[in-house]
Parts: sequence; C-alpha cells; structure tokens
Amino acid sequence: MASKPADLFAPVLDLSSAVEWRNAQRSAGRSVVFTNGCFDLIHAGHVEYLAWAREQGDVLIVGLNTDTSVRKLKGERRPLMPFADRARILSALRSVDAIVGFSEPTPEVILEQIQPEVHVKSAQYREDELPERTVVRRHGGRIVLAPHRSGSSTTALIATILQRYADGG
Repeated sequence: MASKPADLFAPVLDLSSAVEWRNAQRSAGRSVVFTNGCFDLIHAGHVEYLAWAREQGDVLIVGLNTDTSVRKLKGERRPLMPFADRARILSALRSVDAIVGFSEPTPEVILEQIQPEVHVKSAQYREDELPERTVVRRHGGRIVLAPHRSGSSTTALIATILQRYADGG
C-alpha cells in the first residue's frame, strides 16, 4: 500500500512534543542522537553529516535554529530560507527522524530537555570548545565529532553563486 505524502516527512516538533517524542523512543529501547544547525541551503556536506549522525544511534532529532537565531549567528542577510522551508527540507531526508526548533545561538537549553545519548557536532570543532558539552555529560550523554567535508558550506555556496552571477549572467 502506498504511503500518503505526509508519511514521508519527519515531524517538526515544539520543545514539549520533542521531549515526549524522545521519551517514546527511549520506551521503545531506541538510543536518541541529537545534532543541530542552521541548515540554510542544504548541500551535500549537510546530507552526509546528517546520515553520519543518524548512524550513531537508532533515531536522529535535529535542533534547527530559528530565523532570529540564524541572524544572530550569521548576520542580518541570513537565513536565505525561512525556518518552515528549512524544516520541511530536513524533514524529507531519510536520516532525519524529527526536528525541533530553538532560538538560542547554542543548544544547551534544548539539550537540557532532550538529553540525548549522543550529541553529534562537526569535527571542525573540538569537544572542549563546545559550550554544550557540560549539559550533555551531566545527563550521561557522549559527544562524537563527525567527519567534516571541507569546501562544503553554505557560505562557500553563496560566494560561488554571487561570483557566477556577478556579471548579471
């Protein structure tokens, strides 16, 4: 029997629903993996990162920065796509099981509630640089650093687009 289109998308949850979702996953014996980001223009680096993150446990919940949060982190011209569009695209990826928005620049507040077994960050960072490491460890979670695909970033993609179309072409 064919799936309805809505069945192909992971849920986009508010924080209380995300905690309920996490509790249901744990009750079913699944380990929860969390990662976060702006995911402004989805590119191959994002897709590989999310697939790698999902492999670190049984289910993956993605903390997605709200538009206000992205502006604070990336500047007034970002995000290029609004939260709803970014969330919809992420929710269509097979590696993503749920999405939850957050408005803080870093994910400590949301991690305090979600309490994942695994928190994934890019190997661009060092664990001792992560402000959220204390929260993750306090709840018995571990941090793993995903391989970084160099040359693959939203900022680089924007620069390429601007350069290629600078002459109006």
